[in-house]
Parts: sequence; structure tokens; C-alpha cells
Amino acid sequence: MKRFYIHKLGCPKNDVDAEYIAGFLRAKNLEPTEFPENADLLIVNSCGFIQPAKEESIDAVLDLASLKKKDKEKKLVITGCLSQRYSKELAREIPELDAILGINDFAELDKLLTGRSGRIVAARKNPRAYPAYEFPRAVVSSEPFAYLKISDGCDNRCAYCSIPDIRGPYRSRPVVDIVREAAYLLECGKRELILVSQESTAYGRDLAGHCQLIPLLDRLTALDGDFWIRIMYLHPARLEPKLIDYIIDNHKICNYFDLPLQHIDDDLLRAMGRKTSRARIESLLDLIRARESRSAIRTNFIAGFPGETEEQFERLCQFIVERRFERLGAFVYSPEEGTPAASLPDQVDEDTSEWRYHRLMELQQNIAFENNADEVGRRHEVIVDAVDRDKHCGIGRTRFDAPEVDQHVLLDFDDADPGDIVAVDIRGCDGYDLLGGRRTV
Repeated sequence: MKRFYIHKLGCPKNDVDAEYIAGFLRAKNLEPTEFPENADLLIVNSCGFIQPAKEESIDAVLDLASLKKKDKEKKLVITGCLSQRYSKELAREIPELDAILGINDFAELDKLLTGRSGRIVAARKNPRAYPAYEFPRAVVSSEPFAYLKISDGCDNRCAYCSIPDIRGPYRSRPVVDIVREAAYLLECGKRELILVSQESTAYGRDLAGHCQLIPLLDRLTALDGDFWIRIMYLHPARLEPKLIDYIIDNHKICNYFDLPLQHIDDDLLRAMGRKTSRARIESLLDLIRARESRSAIRTNFIAGFPGETEEQFERLCQFIVERRFERLGAFVYSPEEGTPAASLPDQVDEDTSEWRYHRLMELQQNIAFENNADEVGRRHEVIVDAVDRDKHCGIGRTRFDAPEVDQHVLLDFDDADPGDIVAVDIRGCDGYDLLGGRRTV
């Protein structure tokens, strides 16, 4: 085999796993290709979080299977969350698959590469510790940001979530390994490191008995260079005031609080297993807003969780209007096999859930557009993500915007390179995006 193709699906954590797979294959002298028809080895790095993601993963496998039918020398592999959870079913239903691997099993690819094995089904139980890799992660993207995994798995057992059953218990990655990879990513030209995990506020609890995120951030912010750190997924039950202050006081860390709340009604929060309350959530929001330095709060809410009444939903809507989050996403509740929520009474019908989802997003759209209008005339540090020399323009993000999920700043200049962090005047807005130009004196 000479070339491999990886079809990436799911969350940024899955993207990181795909780059580890690519690093493993490069160490075996295979080269990546963007075109599956040119690849000898076809890999789908799957997602199995909710039903639409499962269906997307299966569709990707079947699409690549059609290429294998034309060239029987190609090898087809599925790895990731879907194959971790449904390895036997995939082996039975999709005979074109040459290997069905779980989330920690890609070393089994060696058998496929050397022809030492027939079909491989190797979705094992998750390890009790974060795995160490003896080969470099393959950084194949040109973006100036990179996701940096600090843990895997989850212990929260939220009633709607299948991640603990797929990814296993929470496993913090050793500090030395995280810092080493962070330095490597900076050497590769990355200017923004985005810490990802199932829950960043749980980092280190399995190693030291309490959160070790601040000591980790001490080590990361001490690295040389001008770069940003962005932290994703801060659980409202465990976000402490000292961490809020630490983030706001450290210039290398973006004042960006990714705080998935899921709901605001106490009865629903208990049913979800969120281990928090409306009073605690509002206290955290007040603490963040009380600081003189500006911050952005990103959150998510579930529409149509079992038992959600019209009154509870209206309270959520009112809360969103009052709190005016800078960034907000929502998703329709999906009953997942094996989760406690799937067997709860009073399941909300699909049409009602969809209507509630669209209502939440309409409310947030109005807030977002009004917030953007207020940004006109302000100056922001902007990281340049891409530049179009032909059209003399570019695209970037403020400290308050994560890639792939938040809005952009559309730049009216091209005299910067991707990865540059520049001062930009906000001169207008266009829906969810800001319009920016070079800072003027």
C-alpha cells in the first residue's frame, strides 16, 4: 500500500484521533491523499453520538465501499465511535469492511498493511489510562489553529448521553505529553491551541483527586511565542471562580467560556443528570459578567428533552432573552439506545421538538445580530484564518469566536498571512459576520 484516505466525521476530538491515525500510517511510509479513488487504504473515522451522526457514518462507509467494488485491491476500514459501539453489527451487515476498529485500536492496521491477517474486528474495551503514542501526530491542515486533546472519556453519565459507554471513563492525559504536543503544534506554525475533551473542568481529577486544569495552563502559557489558547467544554457544575479569574487574567487565554447548559429548569436539569441548578448557573454567569474585561459565553441547549413542558420551554426562552449569550447553539433531543433518557415517560414528539429548536435559534439570531451591530466602531485582535490574494480580502476570528462553530470577521485587506494576529477596526456587520479593516490611527 502506498496511499491512504481518511474520511473524518464528528467532533474535533475525532479530528485529533484522525491525525494520530495519519501519523501512524505515515510512520509506515504511506502518504495521504485527498482523493479516495487514488487511495489503497480507505478509512472512515466514524461518529456514533446521535442517530443522524450514525447514519452519516454508515453512508460514508457505503460510498467508499462502492470504490472497493471497482478495485478489489483497496482495503476499507471503519474506526471511531460507531465501530467502538457496534463492531459486531458492522461486521455482520457490511461485508466490504476489511477492518472494524475501535477508538484505541488503530495499531491493528499494521496487520492489514502487512497482509498478516484476514478481516480484523478489534473494538476492545477502553484502557484505564490515556494512551501514549510513539509517533508524531500528522498535522495535515493549513489552518492556523489546532485542537489539543487533554483527556478522553467521561464520568458524568448525563441521562441523554452515550459517550461514557462509547469512550469509557474519564482519562486525563499526562501533562508532559500535552505540553510536548503543544510545543510541536506551535513549531508546525499553529497560532491557536484549542483544548478539547469531554469536560475540561474535570482534567486531572483521576490523577490527583481534584481539577488540575490551572497547573496545566501554567505550563502551556509558559511556552514561547505569541499564540492563543481556547478552552472548550467547561461544565457548569465544576467551573470555579478561581478558574474564571485565571482565564480572564491571562492574556494568552481567550476570554471565551464554552459552558454547555442544556437547560435552565431545575426539574429538567435533575432529569438530565447535570448536577447543577439554575441558581448556580446564574451565579457563574454573574461572576463572568462582573469582570471589567469583556468575555464571550458560548452555550448549548436541548430542545424537546423528555418531559419538557410548554411552561419549562418558555422559561428557557425568557432566560435566553434576558442573558443575551454571545454565542448559542441548540439541538433537538435524540433518544439514544441504552441511555436513561430514552426510557423516560412523556417523550416530546418530533414536530414539537423541531419547532422548539427553531424558536430557540430565532431568538438567538435576533440577539446575535443586535450584538454584532454593537460591535461596529470597536477594535479587536483578529487571527487570520485565510487570505484570498486575487480578491484582496481575508477571513478571521476574534478572541470571542471558535473556529467551525462561531462567526467570522470578513477582512477587506490581503496584506496578512494565515496565522497573523492583527488589530482590526469593525466597520460593519452582515448577519452573523463582522466586517473589518486595518486599524487606523
